[in-house]
Amino acid sequence: MHMRKLMWGSLAVLAVMSGAAAPAIAAGSADEQAVTAAEQTWLKSQQTNNPDLLAPLLADQVVETTDMGRVLDGKAAVLADARTDHWTSVDYTDLKVTVFGSTAIATGTFVGKGTDAAGKPVDSRVRFTDTWMKGADGKWQCVATHDSPLRK
Repeated sequence: MHMRKLMWGSLAVLAVMSGAAAPAIAAGSADEQAVTAAEQTWLKSQQTNNPDLLAPLLADQVVETTDMGRVLDGKAAVLADARTDHWTSVDYTDLKVTVFGSTAIATGTFVGKGTDAAGKPVDSRVRFTDTWMKGADGKWQCVATHDSPLRK
């Protein structure tokens, strides 16, 4: 009889602990989904050549390091740069989001074709890393983005 009580007691403790862990797992999953959705909105802004879709995703003090090594400081500079290219095709491959509390890192590959501000053809293939922060309001914003060119 004592063994049976011990077994049921252990199962009860395990069930309670499993239930307590579930919200933490679900929260991480929800955050990953939120950042992934933000990345997809960023992609949509490039697919439609509409940087206005990008604006709410960027922190005011966002920093971008371009694939050409330029550093852009602030939302206005990043949006101005986004307006210089006209994309005819873009896509992300191997997008991965990892959440660390109120910070998330998104990595992937950007592949795009189009024209630059001077009308010259652009054939871009870069590896990107975006750093996201979750604000007190629960909204995720990109605080840093970095592109590294890939060999074709």
